[in-house]
Amino acid sequence: MKVYGYVRVSSVDQNEDRQMIALNQANVPAKNIFMDKLSGKDFNRPQYRRLVKKLRSGDLLYVLSIDRLGRNYEEIQNQWRILTKEIGIDICVLDMPLLDTRNGKDLMGTFIADLVLQILSFVAQSERENIKKRQQQGIAAAKARGVRFGRPPRSLPANFDAIREAWRGKKITLRQAAEACGMPEGTFYGKARRAELSN
Repeated sequence: MKVYGYVRVSSVDQNEDRQMIALNQANVPAKNIFMDKLSGKDFNRPQYRRLVKKLRSGDLLYVLSIDRLGRNYEEIQNQWRILTKEIGIDICVLDMPLLDTRNGKDLMGTFIADLVLQILSFVAQSERENIKKRQQQGIAAAKARGVRFGRPPRSLPANFDAIREAWRGKKITLRQAAEACGMPEGTFYGKARRAELSN
């Protein structure tokens, strides 16, 4: 039997120390800890996939909490079934003792673990949806306050109007006009149209 650990943080700037400390305290060998710095929306994560390939029947996998495994209700359920039933490993969720498949291998123990898993994975997905909703509300509020997103628009070159008139007068081609202004043809055309409409 081999002991593994899985750590996930949602982004590169999030800190994984709390999860690493918990896995070290559970005596998971450092070489057997796999970590992804990616969203938990699905299981298409490189280190998670590497971990699953290494797992063999009878192995033990530690995670600190169920949302570190993932945040999608159906996918957590599906992965749990693949890991415990198809591969045949045990899983221990450190902050939820009821989610330790080594305990209660009888029908009641399995039923309780399945029930807890369903509740927690539902909570994990609800939290993910709430995070998205809060982000959308935050963006909408920022836009309402006049905050602009994306790159600031580049100012037009000083010779733009003269070049636009030369292009409109068919003295130069669209490509030549765009090159003279240092921008793609589509950008030049769009800016020329907006300038004409605003006049």
